[in-house]
Amino acid sequence: MKIEQIYTGCLAQGAYYIESNGEVAIIDPLREVSPYIKKAEDNNATIKYIFETHFHADFVSGHVTLSKQTGAPIVYGPNANPNFDAIIATDGQEFKLGNITIVALHTPGHTMESTTYLLKDENGNNHAIFSGDTLFLGDVGRPDLAQKAADMTQEQLAGLLFDSLRSKIMPLADDVIVYPAHGAGSACGKNLSKQTVGTIGEQKATNYALRANMTKEEFIQEVTDGLLPPPQYFPLNVKMNKEGYDDIDDVLERGTRPLEPKEFEAIANETGAIILDVRHQNDFVKGHIPRSISIGIDGGFAPWVGALIADVKQPILLVAPEGREEETIIRLSRVGFDNTLGYLKGGFEAWKHNGFEYDTISSISAEEFKAILDKEDVPVFDVRKDGEFKSEHMVNAHHASLDYLNDHLAEFPEDKPFYIHCAGGYRSVIAASILKSRGIHNLVDVAGGYAAIKNAGIPTTNYVCPSTLK
Repeated sequence: MKIEQIYTGCLAQGAYYIESNGEVAIIDPLREVSPYIKKAEDNNATIKYIFETHFHADFVSGHVTLSKQTGAPIVYGPNANPNFDAIIATDGQEFKLGNITIVALHTPGHTMESTTYLLKDENGNNHAIFSGDTLFLGDVGRPDLAQKAADMTQEQLAGLLFDSLRSKIMPLADDVIVYPAHGAGSACGKNLSKQTVGTIGEQKATNYALRANMTKEEFIQEVTDGLLPPPQYFPLNVKMNKEGYDDIDDVLERGTRPLEPKEFEAIANETGAIILDVRHQNDFVKGHIPRSISIGIDGGFAPWVGALIADVKQPILLVAPEGREEETIIRLSRVGFDNTLGYLKGGFEAWKHNGFEYDTISSISAEEFKAILDKEDVPVFDVRKDGEFKSEHMVNAHHASLDYLNDHLAEFPEDKPFYIHCAGGYRSVIAASILKSRGIHNLVDVAGGYAAIKNAGIPTTNYVCPSTLK
């Protein structure tokens, strides 16, 4: 028996490759399926099943394409009603895979179709669960994402989740391994661990939601407390996962179209496409196409695209580092953004060398910023997340989280410079690009973000542990 977790840090997502005696199951695959197929071929094995733990909201699964290319059936749990052929398992239904068995345990609560897959080894012993978004390490799945589809309140779904955890998962032995769908950084839970593999026993000892003697009322209150609104692209990803989508090869063929600067400009004007610049933020600061949006490929790329662009049908034109165009298109497709129209041939340098207009972002070091603050009070906006800001921040800073930047547009001064920062520089440049695209140009980015600000000796509030915050 072989179990391999294929973890994608950008999405904080774990897919799983399980092999026994020449037969393979894939659980929650990513959009680009060739790595799974190649791995099976290299092992002289055949992909027999594709298991989906639920209709994912935060990424588009590769289940449809993988089934098409391998002939392996897609398996969902009870209550799933996809628009394509699939096995809808009954609670407790067993699937033989070589010498092992995978059992579908219906665990509704995160969504109504949510299913945990229990793996029994060749001796019939419970070995591991693939818990999807039902149980994470340190947390459980948020119960508000399926609210409209299930026609239930988040409190009712949380109650179902309480029952699922206590009737299907907590009775399992402490040494049963837990393989969740997500780790820290995912928006599918609140307190996810940085660890990506654990055990039932560890979770019983450390996960607040699995406390012994916890009442259902306490569980509902704690699981629903402090839930932030989900990103706007979540329901669009659910729709694609449920109804199907274009093959990744077709998406790549459309997107990997090299465009000369003149043609690039013409298509941008004709289609209303967003110009998405995925270079490092430092390069964007030095020069970029006017009104383009910076979301660097080497940061939390896909989730930020989903949160800030939101509409998966939005046409996109790319400015990318040379040789990383295809990678960018694949990573966009993981969160459902399939409408890339092409990329700027030769990158930003080609745009600049052909004499096209370009813009820059005013940026200063933390030391330069401190010198300004020593002379005068200036408006500064912290674009980090709410928990980061509450934990510690610059004295007198305003909070304008990047996630909800549009809600703060009226707060930015119109008649004088203002300063923005994040934790390290990635998000503040995203924010600067959005503000400039909306006609707000009197901003100055503090390079290096809060870390540099603190090191420069600029006054900050006392640190408060994020785990103590509500």
